[in-house]
Amino acid sequence: MVSITNLLKEPRHSQFIKKLIPWTIYALLPIALFRLYFHPVHLPDSPIHRTPQIIASSSSSSLSPPHFSPSSVHEEEEEVNAINETPCDYTDGQWVPDKLGPLYNGSTCGTIKDAQNCLAHGRSDLGYLYWRWKPHKCSLPRFDPSKFFHLMTNKHIAFIGDSMARNQLESLLCILASVSTPELVYTSGEDNKFRRWNFPSHNLTVSVYWSPFLVDGIEKSNAGPNHNELFLHRVNEKWAVDLDGFNLVVFSIGHWYLHPAVYYEGDDSIMGCHYCPGLNHTEIGFYDALRKGLRTTFEAVIDRRGSSSSNELGIFLATFSPSHFEGEWDKAGACPKTKPYKESEKKLEGMDAEIRAIEVEEVEEAKGRAKQSGGLRIAALDVTKVSLLRPDGHPGPYMHPFPYGNGGVGERVQNDCVHWCLPGPVDTWNEILLQIMNSWEQQSGL
Repeated sequence: MVSITNLLKEPRHSQFIKKLIPWTIYALLPIALFRLYFHPVHLPDSPIHRTPQIIASSSSSSLSPPHFSPSSVHEEEEEVNAINETPCDYTDGQWVPDKLGPLYNGSTCGTIKDAQNCLAHGRSDLGYLYWRWKPHKCSLPRFDPSKFFHLMTNKHIAFIGDSMARNQLESLLCILASVSTPELVYTSGEDNKFRRWNFPSHNLTVSVYWSPFLVDGIEKSNAGPNHNELFLHRVNEKWAVDLDGFNLVVFSIGHWYLHPAVYYEGDDSIMGCHYCPGLNHTEIGFYDALRKGLRTTFEAVIDRRGSSSSNELGIFLATFSPSHFEGEWDKAGACPKTKPYKESEKKLEGMDAEIRAIEVEEVEEAKGRAKQSGGLRIAALDVTKVSLLRPDGHPGPYMHPFPYGNGGVGERVQNDCVHWCLPGPVDTWNEILLQIMNSWEQQSGL
């Protein structure tokens, strides 16, 4: 048998081998390049997708994030950008376990309102931090701060409305602060109801305006009548006067319309009231008032920021976020859930469904009118179902520091089952917001 060594020693075979080697290299090199181009080597994840360490209070620092099996986890690698798919219905989905957790925590963000800083107040069940919203027919990527900064460089975003607007604003600030530090440049009003920040790295301005009705109104007070007075024919100029300076607005109202109120259609013309015993006014509920308030708001935006403005303006209306009270607000166990609802466990109905329907209908009506005005976009930020299925995400008794610090449960324990812990489910609102902004940019620019 002839060995390989002997073959190489023979002249005719040696000459053949010398020709074979270059041919082989020339043949394999294109294949290798083709493989590298279409199957690139995966590099480590970007820092924006790394999860900060969850730093809880001393009473809960020994706890570990809940364990999920690989098959049940919403894997980041499986997500694709939703803007490359058909239009995404973000309302149709479910909450799934997520091992990555939030992009920030109570220690890395300094702008969290004290009553929503559940970790700092001693909440020890950390499982509520490890869920993500997964639409059924499309994907919802994690929030990318660099993408948001790219879209909003040299621009101004304003959150206008009630305390839910502030809740979403503080979520956005915390997410963005994970990569760039904001500077507080303006504050005014009781409880800092009017504030403004600037991110010098991108000249991004972020503002919050307290306007719980969007239209003009006189809020009830201890010194005055025990009801609100709403002037449904005119908007609140505290935010409207600055409209020309906005590039993006997120309106958020609903909960304050549930309070007792007297409604005016003109300065002196009373339309009716909501829950006003003892007053000689027609009881009409609050649904019509909410609809009129939204219509007045959108008409004012369209009239003032139509084709005459040089800056494009995007308007979002965040839909109603249901509360999850299961008992009296000042008793223990008012919102005791520790996991999200499954879709089959909770349906949108009653008042929550009606308020959302009014909001969506008014957005669609406004979109039709806005088409005649250049540079104006209007959309619903539909977060009602997303929020409905998260009874575990509220501060509950942890609106106050260490409510059970004495080792027992008092007869009266105040609970917040309306607002959201930060970090928490409200962060998903901003993920949806960013994806709609992405789609706008893909269509014709933000």
